[in-house]
Amino acid sequence: MIHRSMTVDEFIQQRSQLPDGGQWAELVRGLPVSLQPPDLEHGTIVLNFSKAFSKYVHSTLDGYACFDLGLQVERSPDTVYFPAVSYFRDGPRFAEIDREVTGTVPILVVELATTADRRSQVSEKIGTYQQHGVPMVWLADPHLRTVHVCETGKQGNLRLNDADLLSGGDLLPGFEVPVSELFAPPAWVQKSD
Repeated sequence: MIHRSMTVDEFIQQRSQLPDGGQWAELVRGLPVSLQPPDLEHGTIVLNFSKAFSKYVHSTLDGYACFDLGLQVERSPDTVYFPAVSYFRDGPRFAEIDREVTGTVPILVVELATTADRRSQVSEKIGTYQQHGVPMVWLADPHLRTVHVCETGKQGNLRLNDADLLSGGDLLPGFEVPVSELFAPPAWVQKSD
């Protein structure tokens, strides 16, 4: 079967016709790619990141987080990834919230290695984010209970485990969350056990 390369606009228009209504689809060099639907653990990690970012934003009023926002990271052919979190600090506050896809470069991207296909694509995605100008990528891996901190221009990645504290460094001064909290199930799950 021959696939015609799609632009980002065509992808957005036709996304709902893909499996699962396109909810887990990305555009990679002009071709739509459907990812495995995430599991409950994926949702738990996103919830925990949203709590940590909410606390940070309310205390600093510095920037904002977007969840599942499409980032156009390559053009001609177009590539659009949908990271779990994109954090923006520049421009009007909440300017990206209502968009489906943006070309604006966030200061931080959070990716989750929760399914086999997400795990296999992570190195390529991190490299593409960095080439696009994203200064920091956090990769949360629930299987290893680690967060990898990948900073553009720095050799190697910092690997944090359950006993460590994830810090925003110079990009998000004052942001800190224990890695263990990012993988902790919600209180309502713990009460039902």
